Amino acid sequence: MNKIEHIGIAVNDLKQASALYEKLLGTNCYKTEAVESENVETAFFKVGANKIELLAATAEESAIAKFVAKKGEGVHHIAFDVDDIYAEMDRLRKDGFVLLNEQPKKGADNKLICFVHPKGTNGVLIELCQEIR
Repeated sequence: MNKIEHIGIAVNDLKQASALYEKLLGTNCYKTEAVESENVETAFFKVGANKIELLAATAEESAIAKFVAKKGEGVHHIAFDVDDIYAEMDRLRKDGFVLLNEQPKKGADNKLICFVHPKGTNGVLIELCQEIR
């Protein structure tokens, strides 16, 4: 894992949350994107070398809708940049981690992604991200 790629924050209302984070961070959202496979809409912010991703559900059955219903708005996941997502997934499986995806899938911001089950990471949902080349 190279670095923290972004921190994902689950929100109820993407427009309202984006306005709040623009004011909080003193910078504009640089990208919004719908990820239909996950039933979410996202908004990205850059703060120095770091990124924040806001995620709002677009369907009641989405993982974000379930998360917000159970835990409320807040930090949803920490994403790590990796060079080779397939190798990293193999390494984690061999080390006993449970992955929520058998294969990487296309995520927001031109990334292949995979999630690591939070039961094996002290309750923190971990996302692996590799830039699609």
